[in-house]
Amino acid sequence: MKVINEDGSRPIKIWTDYVEDSALVQLKNLARLPFIAGNGVACMPDVHAGIGSTVGTVIATNKAIIPAAVGVDIGCGMNAIRLSLKASDLPESLIEIRHQIERDIPLGAGGANKERCYQQGIIESGHLRAVSTGMGIINDSLIHKAAVQLGSLGSGNHFIEICLDENQDVWIMLHSGSRGVGNRIGTHFIEKAKRDMERFFINLPDKDLAYLPEDTETFNDYVSAVSWAQDYALENRKRMMEKVIAALSVHIPIGFSITQEAINCHHNYIALENHFGQNLWVTRKGAIRAREGDLGIIPGSMGQRSYIVRGKGNPESYCSCSHGAGRKMSRTQARKTFTIADLQSQTEGVECRKDNSVLDEIPGAYKSIDEVMANQTDLVDVVHILKQVLCVKGS
Repeated sequence: MKVINEDGSRPIKIWTDYVEDSALVQLKNLARLPFIAGNGVACMPDVHAGIGSTVGTVIATNKAIIPAAVGVDIGCGMNAIRLSLKASDLPESLIEIRHQIERDIPLGAGGANKERCYQQGIIESGHLRAVSTGMGIINDSLIHKAAVQLGSLGSGNHFIEICLDENQDVWIMLHSGSRGVGNRIGTHFIEKAKRDMERFFINLPDKDLAYLPEDTETFNDYVSAVSWAQDYALENRKRMMEKVIAALSVHIPIGFSITQEAINCHHNYIALENHFGQNLWVTRKGAIRAREGDLGIIPGSMGQRSYIVRGKGNPESYCSCSHGAGRKMSRTQARKTFTIADLQSQTEGVECRKDNSVLDEIPGAYKSIDEVMANQTDLVDVVHILKQVLCVKGS
């Protein structure tokens, strides 16, 4: 870990040897905000520039929250389970299993669950209805979107994978979030925070760092809505995991069970936590909680390996670690840099789509997961190393 200290700002603690210039500017802007806790900004080894705030950043704030520092994919995170199956139990070709998953789980932006099967209690009651009046955006249309998208993957870097660990045990791992409803909630409050900054003549180094002060109606509405979106994201991943298990059952003739209970971890979210003797709002954007003993998932790209880890509870990182490999180039740059032949070569041995629709997800567009892991040995211990053998992308 290295530390950047500048006059008039909080320290920036960095778990990597290189931070791109655009990301460093965003980190310094964050560190100058007066409500950032004294321990400063924690920069994970997979850090890269985002909107307003870097992805791969953990901040603790006192009596304020920055909606853009959470982002619009609220509750995005990982779910993984280990099965009683061994590698030898899988069919020689996994293409039919991939096609089964692609048929059974709605994929892509706006993907709708064909069954529209949702629990009334999750969608209609609790947080969502409680904040509907204050937010002014939760209506029948949004609730319908939440209903039909429950159990769908989304696009971009969201994925479903079958993996093998060092013991040749079979794992299912997936990555998704709160889908369109989380996006609409996040966008609404980001814009509302910006308008409030203008109304109160508050000048910020970046307009996307607009914040919501605690003890205001908007702050309370946001916390409630984000809590709901995080619960929705958990349920979304649970529904998909059930579908993947069912898809495997169709193509594997022997019975199997879950031998490792589900590991669930958000990596775009807020939580009220106690650090350095204070109750603070912790925002993890592209980072997961890694308290001592916490199990977490750190995935690589679809041609690399992934890791099941156990947290060490390092207080300097607010008990956090990286959420994955992190992009080293934009999607546009990846498409200009690589070819379909490159994609085929870099995903050799992985059953996945190898066409233009997923070219921007090529492993070469991401940082080395092994380097990311080497930079955070003081944050986590490795429990299992997973290698992907099948990958379904939502692109």
